[in-house]
Amino acid sequence: MTYTEAAAVGLAGALLLDLVVLGTRLVASRTFWITYPIVLAGQLIVNGLLTGRRIVRYNPHAIIGWRFGYAPVEDLAFGFALVLSTLSLWVWLGRRGAAGSAPPES
Repeated sequence: MTYTEAAAVGLAGALLLDLVVLGTRLVASRTFWITYPIVLAGQLIVNGLLTGRRIVRYNPHAIIGWRFGYAPVEDLAFGFALVLSTLSLWVWLGRRGAAGSAPPES
């Protein structure tokens, strides 16, 4: 499996988790898309440091080759999938009351 294929599977899995399995529908939320660029900016900075200094290198035959700065598009897809999956689970648990009890009011 290439890195591109793995990224596509991860992205599809995260979308299915959000939209179907947990039903949190974060990707349909305006708030998600307004705040996601903050995460993306951090990801691009870290990815730029790691790939720009050649600490992390990619087999050119395992990726599409499209890049945003130094970041292969596959890295952005994996980062998106990770953030979406984490937030979907967080919201789902919060809706179920698994986040703990509310702090006492003062």
